[in-house]
Amino acid sequence: MADNKFAAYICSGCGIGDVLNIGALEKIATKEGKMAVVKSHPFLCSTDGVELIKNDIANEGVTHLCIAACSRRAKTEAFVFPAAVSRANLREGVIWVVAEGSAHDEVRQEMAEDYVRMGCAEVKRMILPQGNPDNKAESKRILVVGGGITGMTAALAAAEAGYEVLLVEKTSTLGGFARHLVKRVPFNAPHAEPQPTGVEELAAKVSGHAKIKVLLNSTIDETSGAPGRFKVKFTGGAEETVGAIVQATGFTLYDLAKLPELGGGQANVTDQAGLESLVKTANGQAIQRTDGKAVKSVVFVQCAGQRGTGGNGSGAHLEYCSGHCCATSIKQAMYFKDQNPDIDTVVLYQDLRVPGMGEDFYRSAQQKGVIFTKAKVAKVTGGTDCQVEFRDLILDEDTATTADLVVLATGQVPNAGVNLDEWTAINTLAEGGDEAAKTQRTTLVDANSVLKLNYRQGPDIPQFKYGFADSHFICFPYETRRTAIYSAGPSRRPMDMFQAQEDATGAALKAIQAIENVTNKRASHPRAWDLSFPKARLEGCTQCKRCTVECPFGAIDEDERRFPLFNEERCRRCGTCMGACPVRVISFENYSCDTVGMQIKAVEVPDEFSEKPRILILACENDAYPALDMAGLQRTTYSAFVRAIPVRCLGSVNTIWITDALNSGYDGVMMMGCKKGDDYQCHFVKGSELAFYRTSKIGDTLKQLSLEMERVVTHEVAITDSNKVAKMIDDYVALLTALGPSPMKGFG
Repeated sequence: MADNKFAAYICSGCGIGDVLNIGALEKIATKEGKMAVVKSHPFLCSTDGVELIKNDIANEGVTHLCIAACSRRAKTEAFVFPAAVSRANLREGVIWVVAEGSAHDEVRQEMAEDYVRMGCAEVKRMILPQGNPDNKAESKRILVVGGGITGMTAALAAAEAGYEVLLVEKTSTLGGFARHLVKRVPFNAPHAEPQPTGVEELAAKVSGHAKIKVLLNSTIDETSGAPGRFKVKFTGGAEETVGAIVQATGFTLYDLAKLPELGGGQANVTDQAGLESLVKTANGQAIQRTDGKAVKSVVFVQCAGQRGTGGNGSGAHLEYCSGHCCATSIKQAMYFKDQNPDIDTVVLYQDLRVPGMGEDFYRSAQQKGVIFTKAKVAKVTGGTDCQVEFRDLILDEDTATTADLVVLATGQVPNAGVNLDEWTAINTLAEGGDEAAKTQRTTLVDANSVLKLNYRQGPDIPQFKYGFADSHFICFPYETRRTAIYSAGPSRRPMDMFQAQEDATGAALKAIQAIENVTNKRASHPRAWDLSFPKARLEGCTQCKRCTVECPFGAIDEDERRFPLFNEERCRRCGTCMGACPVRVISFENYSCDTVGMQIKAVEVPDEFSEKPRILILACENDAYPALDMAGLQRTTYSAFVRAIPVRCLGSVNTIWITDALNSGYDGVMMMGCKKGDDYQCHFVKGSELAFYRTSKIGDTLKQLSLEMERVVTHEVAITDSNKVAKMIDDYVALLTALGPSPMKGFG
């Protein structure tokens, strides 16, 4: 600390100086913040303002600085300095959200002074991150697992960008599911006819690329290490070091045998893959059934076993829509009409979905004579003459039809590896000494695992309840909970070939980004600029394992002494481990229990007679804090009695912050985090859910302090909820005003 020099810079631009007493803020920074250098400037983000700060760093020895100006989310490129930096939000957080007028001058100034105090207190506990000097990044090669359309596209995209690629395929041929297709759904205008798959051309291009190495008839035996240094062992003994991984393992069609009510397993009832085989065998001639009879009539049944009980009354086999099936049935119906226009071709559907091509392809099929009937199929009976019983939803009557062939549009089931919930249950028993569970664990991994990750948290990517890789479509597309391991194509979500190729390109680019980040000692998405990494004071660790268990990304293992072992390259810097730690021994250089705790303590809490409550807001920096900023940008006013602190994730909130705030006389604590649950929007997956769980247990603390339960609340807030957060704040202030001042005032 002796070599550190602290400075505060206060901006008077954007109207700040018009409504705030800048001189008073300078005094706060000097006397209470104990800043060695305090300066104000009419526009800190201007060239002159930035040069002022740079000059003080270069010539005055400033190492830590507080910028009191706009939100930390604004002017991020201007305020990048070789120093530890905190931001006091005077614009979006004060002058734009507190109503104008003399009646508000006092509380507005108090709010600004508190934010200056908080900014000074925060930076005094910060260390400028330099990145981990022990970073062990060794390779920029990208491993692509799966040689289908998705995998080949990802490999080619990465290779064309200049990166070496290792493509591993478990069969003897590249092409995957698409290799068995006659044609593909059109992916460009005029969307009128099925198009060649292009699989052979793509496979030849991949096989002949100088930067792509292809391993056929190979699977993975073990994946260990971390981003930049994954060690991958393959069948046959080969071992490679790679920097990032793209899992493009594709899908299988839902098992026909599970659909007996729709004729699954019966003669002349097939799925879409089975029909492709029949068409390939026909080789341009009349399409025949397996018994050799030419098909003169065919019925396609959509949503076979899909979309829950609403699909075809067939029960909740697959609860989701697989996306490609309608367009695929239209394509296959054209196979028949193009071969012989007289073939009776009917598509029975409840909803026809052809994303990406509008109605063009559907209209083209109609013009060829394909009949589309809105219906709910009740039963299919296979045989020489197949019978399909259905409810005509236009005529609203039950009816039936016969056909030579029935094609069921079954759904996509991802090839995504071991379900980690199942693995965890078995592994828990195995770790407890259960010998049968140990055998079951080995069998489960050997038979089902794709990546065979040597992670304490399991051998594969975590999955959604449907088995698709957990990769949130809003917050982090392609990302998974395993850093630098990306999912692409139908292993991530149901999609058609065109979408899979776009998905593959995106995943390849994310893999490249991950490699460059880890090479430069930076964090992964969403804190890709961050050079900090977690550290622990092991002498204070109680070995409770909460950090290990709660880390959403498998970044924490245990050493031989059972202490937490942080894997910096896997870490996303969310701080969930910090929030989990009951003894507060985990921290980051620029974000710790102290950097937040000192901000809480820096606020001047009025006494119980002032009628000025103080409410602490702990707001997620990814959604809630931006929503607060947007409220400011829209000039949506809310109470000046709140003091907001952005946190990396609500999962990083340590309950000591809440206890300290209440002990200091705060009247309430409001936490704002992302949506949790199956349709979560938490950028760190489990952070918001963990925070809600932890605060649900805080009742005992409130009782000990003789405080009402309402004094600590947690809300889900989306980035678009600017109006909602303003009302939320005002309603909460009104509630606390009705409760009366905290009895802890004066005891802090």
